[in-house]
Amino acid sequence: MYRFLLTPRWLAFHVVVLLVIPAFVFLGQWQFGRFEERSAASHQITANLEAAPVALGTLVPPGGSVREADKYRRVTVSGTYDPGHELVVRRRPQEGRLGFLVLTPLVTGQGQAVLVNRGWVPAGATADAMPEVPAPPAGQVTVTGRLRLSESEESSGIRNRSGLPAGQVLLIDARAIGGGLPYRIIDGYVEAIEQNPKPATAPEPVPEPDVGAGGGLNLAYGVQWWLFIGVAVGGWFFLIRREAADRRAAAARDGQESQSVTSAEQAQNVGT
Repeated sequence: MYRFLLTPRWLAFHVVVLLVIPAFVFLGQWQFGRFEERSAASHQITANLEAAPVALGTLVPPGGSVREADKYRRVTVSGTYDPGHELVVRRRPQEGRLGFLVLTPLVTGQGQAVLVNRGWVPAGATADAMPEVPAPPAGQVTVTGRLRLSESEESSGIRNRSGLPAGQVLLIDARAIGGGLPYRIIDGYVEAIEQNPKPATAPEPVPEPDVGAGGGLNLAYGVQWWLFIGVAVGGWFFLIRREAADRRAAAARDGQESQSVTSAEQAQNVGT
């Protein structure tokens, strides 16, 4: 009854199922791996956002780089702003509005500085026009902010290009920006939360990052892929059983028809 499983059509179906199962296993494992990575990153970011501020120098040495583990860690740093080397960062919408980020070096002394994202300002009349930017406060200030890594095309999804108007950049790439400054800066920047003394006017603060679901969607997708394995195997057995049942029913019908033909022939022979 089950010899049909060795026919070319069914052999091809077996191969498809046997290929689908490991593929679904792999896809499920990949999604679970992404879930673990994103959950770990989400927990790390949440912990950094909730931690008490520390001095910038305790996390990043002069001229050093911000570590991935310290992303969004709150820090404090003191110095004087250098408005002569201030930049604005293009293509930075906030709350659905087009605008720029304001990037001002904060000189901390002894030939050292750090880039500070002072906040957001709306775009001007055209994309190439410089926006109106509140001047940074003069004199010594203490900035409290979130540590951020330098941006790249890969991390930001923004394609860099040359030929921009003076004073404008597309990426907050501290190493590239630092090449045109008269002092050393760290590889990374500080996203300002508050500063002391508080200025009379300032750019709009950048909202706190949305930590998100921590990979919850990846977990759901992983479970979904593994459920598909059960669907594939269950469908395989269901189709085999249905085929076998159909063949049994066809065999039974053929038997009944043969018996009817034999009975009719016997009756005809008796009548003659």
